[in-house]
Amino acid sequence: MGILSTIFSKIFPSSHAAPAPAAPSATAAAPATAPAAPVTQVDVEAILNGMAQKNAQKLNWSTSIVDLMKLLDLDSSLTARKTLAQELKYTGDTNDSATMNIWLHKQVMIKLAENGGKVPDALKH
Repeated sequence: MGILSTIFSKIFPSSHAAPAPAAPSATAAAPATAPAAPVTQVDVEAILNGMAQKNAQKLNWSTSIVDLMKLLDLDSSLTARKTLAQELKYTGDTNDSATMNIWLHKQVMIKLAENGGKVPDALKH
C-alpha cells in the first residue's frame, strides 16, 4: 500500500473506496456498468481537526505535510516524503524539501477532494 493510500485509509471511512491507480491511456474506455451510488462527501477538515484536538502535539496539519503525516501516525521523514512525491509524480527537485513539502501538501488536499473529501479551497492552493 502506498503512502497516499494509507493517508486515504486514515481519513476516509472503510466504506469509502480508495482511489484506483491510473489506468494506461490505451485502456481508458469505461466499462458499461450501472453508475455507482453517489458517495457521501467526507469532511476532511472536521476529521483532521478532531484528530488534532486529541493529539498531545500541536500539529499544524493545514499547512504542513510533515504535521499532517504525524497527525495520521505516518512516517514523516524526508525519505517518506520523497516516496510520496514519487507516487504523486513530483517533477521538481526533491532535495529542495521546502518547495517539495508545499507541493505535497497541496497535492494531498487536491487528491482528497477528488476522491470524495470535502476540503476547503484554501487548503488546495
